[in-house]
Amino acid sequence: MKKLEHDEYLAMRAGAEILEADGFGEKVLRLADGTILKLFRRKRLLSSAAWSPYAQRFADNAEALHQRHIAAPEIIAVWRIPSIGRDGVHYHPLTGKTLREMLREGLDPAIEPGLKRAFTEFVIRLHQAGVYFRSLHLGNVVYMPDQQFGLIDISDARIGRRSLSKQLRARNLRRLQEIDGEQDWVDFSTVMNGALQAPPRTL
Repeated sequence: MKKLEHDEYLAMRAGAEILEADGFGEKVLRLADGTILKLFRRKRLLSSAAWSPYAQRFADNAEALHQRHIAAPEIIAVWRIPSIGRDGVHYHPLTGKTLREMLREGLDPAIEPGLKRAFTEFVIRLHQAGVYFRSLHLGNVVYMPDQQFGLIDISDARIGRRSLSKQLRARNLRRLQEIDGEQDWVDFSTVMNGALQAPPRTL
């Protein structure tokens, strides 16, 4: 993790668009060159973030996903920014729209069933690759121009060497099942069976 001096941070941030913020300040910035700077603060003094910063977890998880041929942001750098009390991960975003954005804009009824089947297969592929993604919901899955899916906001993913157990698969779907309008995007029984019968489909 590199240290970013305050003047360097201000130069990087010049002309940025704020994509996400909360009561503590800016969280996600689109920089003038189109890349993304995601900022993390340490929420507690005694926290795992002290020895495993969220920004570094994000970068490490991106690399682990790439090794498994799962699309994720391309990391440019991981920064410690003492002047604002934040760590940051700088990356190239995935091209495309999140499934939640597509759903809100209105999906063609002829396309939606196939997209849901493809998403179910993608979730099975994640689980077979050992990816436990606690933030699995339609807002964190990008549908790309090549008709494949990718993951964003990946700092809390856990990626192991073995496929997930049925218990972990069920836990991984819990958040998605609690979101109105998104529960039917995954065929629960198919995911719990955990077997892909064919290569990932395109639409």
